Amino acid sequence: MFKRNQKGFTLIELMIVIAIIGILAAIAIPNFIAYRDKSFCSRAESDANAIAAAIADYFSIPTNVSLTTIAAADPDDAPLNVKLSGTNTADVSGTTDAITISVTDVSGRCPTAYMTASAFVAADFRDGWDSANGIYYKYMNNN
Repeated sequence: MFKRNQKGFTLIELMIVIAIIGILAAIAIPNFIAYRDKSFCSRAESDANAIAAAIADYFSIPTNVSLTTIAAADPDDAPLNVKLSGTNTADVSGTTDAITISVTDVSGRCPTAYMTASAFVAADFRDGWDSANGIYYKYMNNN
């Protein structure tokens, strides 16, 4: 008689492993995409914080007392010299007592649910997102 010495996996075992990998991928891929899209939100928020830090540095020099120089300048240029992430754009407005920094997520990849969850409130000077326009607002005030 023949003695069979079989080694390897059965078809059922291989199908179970493939099914498990498929389930894990179905869970992991959407989460990965959501985390990647949230990074676009973080880029705009980080840009606003960098501009706020540059404004604070600018006004730490006693001779710098006007906001008009900053508001008229591109953040990439003097006096701020802040390099924005990707294709984001920014604007600085207000007075020296209440400065508003707005950074637009030009990519449009920041999820609406994220922006809605952290919406800005202009009346309370609360930083946050304008989900309709994809703009992150950061407020600097003396109050």
